Amino acid sequence: MRAPKSGILVLHTVNESEVDHSMRVLIAAGGTAGHINPALAIAGALKQADPTADIHFAGRREGMEYGLVTKAGYTFHHIEINGFQRRLTPENIVRNVKAVWHLALSAPRTVAILREVTPDLVIGCGGYVSGPVVRAAAKKGIKTAIHEQNAFPGVTNKLLAKDVDVVFAASADAVEKLGAPDKTLVVGNPVRPQILTQDRAAARARIGAGGRTVILSFGGSLGARRINEVVGALCAWEQKNDMPVLHLHATGSRGVQLFKDLGKKEGFTPGPNLVVREYIDNMPELLAAADLVISRAGALTLAEIEAMGRASILIPSPNVAENHQYYNALELQKAGAAVVLEEKDLTPQVLIDTVADLLGTPGRLTEMGARARTLAQPDSLDKITARLLTLVRTGC
Repeated sequence: MRAPKSGILVLHTVNESEVDHSMRVLIAAGGTAGHINPALAIAGALKQADPTADIHFAGRREGMEYGLVTKAGYTFHHIEINGFQRRLTPENIVRNVKAVWHLALSAPRTVAILREVTPDLVIGCGGYVSGPVVRAAAKKGIKTAIHEQNAFPGVTNKLLAKDVDVVFAASADAVEKLGAPDKTLVVGNPVRPQILTQDRAAARARIGAGGRTVILSFGGSLGARRINEVVGALCAWEQKNDMPVLHLHATGSRGVQLFKDLGKKEGFTPGPNLVVREYIDNMPELLAAADLVISRAGALTLAEIEAMGRASILIPSPNVAENHQYYNALELQKAGAAVVLEEKDLTPQVLIDTVADLLGTPGRLTEMGARARTLAQPDSLDKITARLLTLVRTGC
């Protein structure tokens, strides 16, 4: 277990003698919010430490990164790169042919981006796009770093670790797996500063929680079908038994109609004790108000649960590389901060029984939340920023 930490993030700042004000940074990240949001957090921290830093991003235009990065105001450089599909179906064969084509084009495109940006530092935060960009930068002698968000590292970062100057790992469990312990720093996952500054009492007042237990559940922006199904059964159980809870649930875009149909089938309706949304756009506030979180086990989600100190029921996605969400979730379960339910074993009754047990044990949620907070690293961004600035300033 990592040592307990507390406090508000205080970023290392620099003066004119520390860093050349023309510092140029290129960050490669893509695929999921779990890669992109930490990249954006690092970019923001570097910009705060050195307001004159010129920060660029590389990623897929068709990916989630394009919208998030351009909305944040950073220059975006398009590079098309895809992963290979292991299961051979007619559709996946077509995808693999495209992947080979894009891989062949990625080398000259990467060279063009590096020539255009002329970065002093290149950072990879995960996703297939990190591979060619960071590798090419390292070969050119440009200072490089990667950040691994998961306890079980992805293939791209395991391949890059030996070539880069600095490796940041979210979990101590990832250090040996990355294969470069001498240059790896365990820094946790950077979370949004808003997570660290929430007022719980004010957040609960804004949603009208009163003395009720607040349950927050979600399965991602698209929505996880199985989570919607079992949470629907849980909502029906809560209403039939008049449980003193306020349940906040996000269905995701693909789960809107499904959840409405479940309501009719299971006999529950949104109302004073159940708020249903498609998306959660005020996650820091709702996490602050929550007593229990039911969610997937993406690295960024867990970092925010830890930073906020919340009890959780974690349902790892079975559809991710190397089953990394399961390994992420195990860290919290080992610490007594979460209950892990694998989707293959998940039924409505299993979730209902788990929630009933947690709610029926006085002080259990508070204790689990306190244990979650011992895993948090609220100074993650400060550590990352300080090390990157040192790398640029001293070259080592």
